[in-house]
Amino acid sequence: MTATISRRRTSRVGGVAVELAEAARPFVGGELPVQLRAWDGSEAGPADAPVVELTSPDALRRLLWHPGELGAAQAYVTGELEVPGDLGAALTHAFAVGRERGLPGRPSPSALAHGLRTLGSLGVLGKPLPPPASQARMRGRLHTRRRDRRAISHHYDLSNEFYALVLDPAMAYSCAYYGDDPDQTVESAQRAKLDLVCRKLDLGPDRSLLDVGCGWGSLTLHAAEHFGARVVGVTIAAEQKRFVDQRIAERGLGDRVEVRLQDYRDVPERDYFDAVGSLEMGEHVGERRYPTYVDVLRRVVRPGGRVLVQQMSRTARHPGGGPFIESFIAPDMHMRPVGETVALLERGGLEVRDVQSLREHYVRTVAGWLENVELNLPELTALVGEEVVRVWRLYLVGGSLAFRDGRMGVDQMLCVRPGAAHDLPPERAW
Repeated sequence: MTATISRRRTSRVGGVAVELAEAARPFVGGELPVQLRAWDGSEAGPADAPVVELTSPDALRRLLWHPGELGAAQAYVTGELEVPGDLGAALTHAFAVGRERGLPGRPSPSALAHGLRTLGSLGVLGKPLPPPASQARMRGRLHTRRRDRRAISHHYDLSNEFYALVLDPAMAYSCAYYGDDPDQTVESAQRAKLDLVCRKLDLGPDRSLLDVGCGWGSLTLHAAEHFGARVVGVTIAAEQKRFVDQRIAERGLGDRVEVRLQDYRDVPERDYFDAVGSLEMGEHVGERRYPTYVDVLRRVVRPGGRVLVQQMSRTARHPGGGPFIESFIAPDMHMRPVGETVALLERGGLEVRDVQSLREHYVRTVAGWLENVELNLPELTALVGEEVVRVWRLYLVGGSLAFRDGRMGVDQMLCVRPGAAHDLPPERAW
């Protein structure tokens, strides 16, 4: 079959890329926004535009069955579609052209028919290809405990070794807090974020903290080690608990820190903790479960105690982050505008005292993680394979652009539980 396709390609006038460019005109509003290189070596599109290479006809079949973001992402992570230059610059250019031309539009029936005839002549038509191995396969009712464990495991249980090569030494997998130094490292910025959170929560040797969705223990360990707090962390990722338990033992924090493999809904304490922190975990509880999440935060903290939620927001379509994020990175995630989250916190019985945006800080945070990926590329590839590395490159680059362009944000929301006097200062003192 390969030989037959090769003979067919060599007889095409102008080549595959030229035919695709002509068929695509109604779908992209005119000339291709990129320089397209096809598997037969042909090229089409502006010479000064970012280059996109189709290394296999399978890329087109994926786009046929999953038009837009998901099909393109599937083709990219499998290597059927390549962007040999700066991926971020190419995506920025494509988004800009799409906005300028008002894409996506609605092609006419004749344009659709012509496109299908072109794909048919290239031998692309056929049954959908199997999804890439790195794509999540979720089953069961949304946000049951079992499905939540599967969703978290898909992303967080890649391996502790993988995340150690991507994140900072504290393994903080949330937005950092940068100062004025343009050369500040992600390590120091994460330390500054953890200090900021602990100060907002007024932690000290006589204070207790519940860390909801503790991850690899960055806040849990920092609060105990540097502020002397007594800390309980909960996670449903077994790999994370194993990692934090090892660090607790290494640092001699067993008398102050406990980490539980426990769903946040199963935390039994009531009116107990002086403070509660939850860093970028609320996005994963789901739209319908968010009131339950807020109720847990309110229930476990003592009256007058502080609650800090750091959470991503989204104003664009796709509250889950878009087809790529929802399929490859964080299944079942749900984000909303920050104002709606504030309203849910208040409706759940918490008094919101302060909201601080960190959106621009996430652009720099992601840049630090992406730099680590490129620096440790051979080791990461050996650990998880090239496909997963490509997933992460696309994830980090795309996420950085979403925060840069304001399609996503992240905020720290500091609350208190009413019912007793609180000791929050009248002005920000942290």
